[in-house]
Amino acid sequence: MQPTDFTENKPGRVIKSPQDYWAFIPNPLPPSLPLTWDLVRQNSEADRALSELGGVARTLPNPHLLIGPFIRREAVLSSMIEGTIASLSDLLCFEAGGSGIPKPPDVREVANYVNALEHGLARLNELPVSLRLMREMHERLMKGVRGEHMTPGEFRRSQNWIGAPRCSLNDAVFVPPPVVEMNEALGELEKYLHAPSDLPPLIRLALIHYQFEAIHPFLDGNGRIGRLLITLLLCVEGLLRQPLLYLSAYFERYRQDYYDLLLAVSRAGRWQDWVMYFLRGVAEQSRDAVKRSNRLLDLRQEYRRKLQAARSSALLLHLVDELFSYPAITISMAAKRLQVTPRAAQLNVDRLIDQDILKEATGRKRNRVFIAPGIMSVIEAQEID
Repeated sequence: MQPTDFTENKPGRVIKSPQDYWAFIPNPLPPSLPLTWDLVRQNSEADRALSELGGVARTLPNPHLLIGPFIRREAVLSSMIEGTIASLSDLLCFEAGGSGIPKPPDVREVANYVNALEHGLARLNELPVSLRLMREMHERLMKGVRGEHMTPGEFRRSQNWIGAPRCSLNDAVFVPPPVVEMNEALGELEKYLHAPSDLPPLIRLALIHYQFEAIHPFLDGNGRIGRLLITLLLCVEGLLRQPLLYLSAYFERYRQDYYDLLLAVSRAGRWQDWVMYFLRGVAEQSRDAVKRSNRLLDLRQEYRRKLQAARSSALLLHLVDELFSYPAITISMAAKRLQVTPRAAQLNVDRLIDQDILKEATGRKRNRVFIAPGIMSVIEAQEID
């Protein structure tokens, strides 16, 4: 990275470290951001789409319905941006199968993302979005996976950089603040997180996401933690009551734009381009989440009608509802949820297999995991018509 990469409009300082490399230190938020007509229009469109999604969340018969599948879809897609490849089926079989299922590194990384996100959401009841919460989520994200040696749960104590594999600091595309300046920038970011703001909330979230990525406070996992923070802040800001909106699918679809626009803010202060991109993502993914939610709710009604026509028990209807919270199950899980014997649980699972609602996914005689293919197809589809 060289100072000539940056224009006079850059929102920060380029400094030369004692070790003779250049680094960028972002100014504290907020920047000077004129609310142009295009920006106001795009913010209104994103707000409207998000409100529609909020309306769907308020009509859910069970407040936890759909959250589990949406969280796991986000975990798969957010990890994919970082080069981790694991399918939703892989993740569910790993989570549901326990110690009897092999633990491929990629699947464990995605499972850690779920754990970090669920921890962050649960902690919001007692802790604000803060540097402490970021560290707690990072510890869970990096535990027992590649990168575990990179101080899980701790902000970095050495310089990191962004660039091609095995590139040097001088050849890096971007070098975030050195450690001392990084800690100062994190302190300013935490102040901004807790300060009142006149900016529209979604625009504020776009600024916060950029700032976190520009500071890059961990040795690894910055992208995933940055995307996790978006979900937490949507809930904290009261924009959504349930965590049903995730932007990783949008960032993955337009991955190069994601990187280029973040870099353009640092190099040339092109805030409007980045914020417009972020708001388009909120609108697009809100509409997508509405379609998926409605499709899943329709599927739930279809399954319930089918089972009621077959004069199925209330236990079986309850088990179907459980699948829309978590679309994989084992016999022991079914026994626990229905509070029945393993034999009775097996009979209920068999009935759902007969109705094509469940199918066995592992091909094993022991430690079998059953998944709901209809639910999975809605969650995994790239687009919903």
